[in-house]
Amino acid sequence: MDKRALSVVLGTAVAAVLAVTTTASATANAGNVLTTGSAGGTAVATGDVLSASLATGATAKIATTLGGSTGITCNTSAFTASVTGNPAAPGTATESVSAHTLASCTTNIVGATGVQSITVNNLPFAAAVVSGGSLTVTAGAAGPIQTTLKINTILGVTTCVYRAGSLTATPSNTDNSLTFKDQLFTKFSGPGTCPANGYFSAKYGPVRDTSQAGSPVVFVN
Repeated sequence: MDKRALSVVLGTAVAAVLAVTTTASATANAGNVLTTGSAGGTAVATGDVLSASLATGATAKIATTLGGSTGITCNTSAFTASVTGNPAAPGTATESVSAHTLASCTTNIVGATGVQSITVNNLPFAAAVVSGGSLTVTAGAAGPIQTTLKINTILGVTTCVYRAGSLTATPSNTDNSLTFKDQLFTKFSGPGTCPANGYFSAKYGPVRDTSQAGSPVVFVN
């Protein structure tokens, strides 16, 4: 074999080794869809419980119109979910949302004097987290995504029930947050004084793995 042919063979072999090494490195760095410590860090274990309250300075809002200022504002809100699946990235992790609360709420809806309670019904809900994408919440076995509002009025308490087909949120690894923006709920039952629609917006974070020591923040890969 002449020097030129040998050079080509060696060059091809080196390129192949580099390609395999690069691929293996990328796979190793990808980690699982949900990790703690860092992006591509320690995989969140199946069964671990994730939770978050409203991000600092954030409120949960239910507007009666898209982008409107009339509706309900809550200063306290939180969710809890357990991880049911966490494959290698890229992939889709799954969760079961077992609790979602809203409290300390006020309203500027015409005719309303206050908010007695907001209750999220039919828990648990199912949730799917797509690598580098979004989180989608869908109905669970107990029934559709449903929220019951009890609003105080000058004539007494009015009960309004709203439902949504699904909810979508955007995760961020910058502050380990989860943001819902203008998620549509439509009235399922209630008198005419109940608004026809509700648009839910809220930012939660940081999302933490409360099953692990120190409750480390969660990253989406």
